[in-house]
Amino acid sequence: MQLKPDSRFSHHHFPHSKVYHALLVTGLLALPALAQAENAADEKIVVTATQTKHTTLSAPASVSVITRAELEKMSVNNVSDAIKKLPSININPSTSYGRNEIKIRGMRADYTLLLVNGRRINTQESLATDMGNDFDLSSIPMSAIERIEVIRGPMSSLYGADALGGVVNVILRQPGENVTGELGYNFQAPTEGSGGDHNRLNGYVSGPLVENTLLGSLIVDGGKRDAWRTEQSKNRNSDALEKRDNYSVLGNLTWLIDSQQSLDFDATYTKDDRFVDWNNSGATAHNTQKLDRLGLGLTHNGSWDNFDTRLRYYYENIDLMDNSELNKGIADITQNNQTVDGQISGYLGDHLLTGGGEYRITSLEHSMNLKNGKVDVNQSALFLQDEFKIADLALTFGGRVDHHEVYGTEFSPRAYATYSLTDNWVIKGGVNKAFKAPTLAQFTTGYTKAACRGQCYIVGNPDLKAETSISYELGTAYEAEHFGTGITLFNNDIKDMIQTNAVTRTYENVSKARVQGIETSFWVDVIEDLNWTTNWTVVDAEDRTTRKRLKQTPKNTVNTQLNWQALDNLSTYVSYQYTSNQFLRDKEAYKTRGFNTVDIGATYTPVKNVDLKLGVTNLTNEKRDYVATDIDYFLSGRTVYGGVSYKF
Repeated sequence: MQLKPDSRFSHHHFPHSKVYHALLVTGLLALPALAQAENAADEKIVVTATQTKHTTLSAPASVSVITRAELEKMSVNNVSDAIKKLPSININPSTSYGRNEIKIRGMRADYTLLLVNGRRINTQESLATDMGNDFDLSSIPMSAIERIEVIRGPMSSLYGADALGGVVNVILRQPGENVTGELGYNFQAPTEGSGGDHNRLNGYVSGPLVENTLLGSLIVDGGKRDAWRTEQSKNRNSDALEKRDNYSVLGNLTWLIDSQQSLDFDATYTKDDRFVDWNNSGATAHNTQKLDRLGLGLTHNGSWDNFDTRLRYYYENIDLMDNSELNKGIADITQNNQTVDGQISGYLGDHLLTGGGEYRITSLEHSMNLKNGKVDVNQSALFLQDEFKIADLALTFGGRVDHHEVYGTEFSPRAYATYSLTDNWVIKGGVNKAFKAPTLAQFTTGYTKAACRGQCYIVGNPDLKAETSISYELGTAYEAEHFGTGITLFNNDIKDMIQTNAVTRTYENVSKARVQGIETSFWVDVIEDLNWTTNWTVVDAEDRTTRKRLKQTPKNTVNTQLNWQALDNLSTYVSYQYTSNQFLRDKEAYKTRGFNTVDIGATYTPVKNVDLKLGVTNLTNEKRDYVATDIDYFLSGRTVYGGVSYKF
């Protein structure tokens, strides 16, 4: 089912083992019998796959959605917490600072493109380590989110560089014509180790400032988390989870010019301070990072007789003070991102055409790592997409031409087909080409980055080439009123992967990689008030040069959850997640065992507009094995969480 345009916004192998074949055959045989089931369930609408409206079933991509209602029942601090139980999603439970990264279908975390309302956000250039993704994930208050759309698979044909693994698009709450608001408090308290308590307050208000003319909204969100220490650490004076103080203020004004046009202005300010004492080869190293982020945006939306338009400008400024004993000094870093983009979408006969362009400038100043103090790069792009139907076959063809100031021109085409066997059952698949240009830090001569626990530095390499990939997927999905299931095969071949040379201490294009796998999922209303959801992802990720498994990529991930509406005003859940063995580093000695976690929780509405939630994550207090903890990869222990919210 396709909806109207949205005005806002070599030889390849699939997995061939017996497990893959068994899963595929089982899924395909089960679906015809189900095709006689009841009508489609409440449909979730997505826009990220095509920048036009689709249901999750009709969208020409593998897509999942987390709604506002689902978020309110979870224990979540950032976007990674919210999506960690979706198919093909792997969240590194911890790094040296206890920070999270999102990996999709076994691809590296920097192959995941993070968007907010379709606009990319990025602090990766400004961070002195490779763990910058967590600052972006944590910059979006949970109280500000309307829904999260996750695309599994490359999307460079629409969004350009960085989307080799997939896209996470966070859709924020928009001002409405009725006055609404919310106040909330949430807490988390680990029962294992010392410290780690996290308290968060948030407030939201939205409504008309001038009736039928000017709408506004304001969100304030702030939190304080103590550092967490665990007995599993070799160095008892080091933190497994960093201390964090942060707050965000988001404001939005919408001017309803007339029945066809609107003008949106939004402003965001985030302050994020982090402090950690961490294990540095038996010694304790201290690190302080204080980040200030300002975002401004202006968007014109038009909904005309035969087409929709959007034109926008957005600006992002990141100031970071990095006081790390690894760097042996204080670094002052400033990153600026400026983007102008526009698009038009409408029907030409039976063809829904979407086209547009983008111009982006990124600049970076670094008082310590850049010899010349400042570097910048500009990129421009044009894209075109065509959606049309031939009987029950929906076809999507698209392509984007990106011009990078340093790396020249890249063309990213995409073709996708969705065949509707019934209103509820589809078969779909496609092929994509994607690319990722090196970052400013990677290609700039003289840029140095601390590594080897402060004992060495990685130097930028101006001779790097862009990383490219060709990806395929083929699957089938079924959605009815009380049941849904799906199975998808995927294959990604990556060329010119950028890695660090341990001898020359610089970046180089050395690797080819193949990441292939299968993802399965189903949900069923067991009885009227009991729902069961499960997904299982199998990933085979291999460095084609060394024939070794890619690090930090578990072969199997399983999620299953029971949701019980015990009373009209009481909902409960219990969930289980299994993450299989993986290599934390490239050597065989760093192969770590799998682990299991169990979460439970409940949401209770004692009176109208008041919600209480209480639960426990990692109920069994699961711990990672010695291979992981020996190099400071920890799993957060049993944690009690709770919260209260009042809506008006």
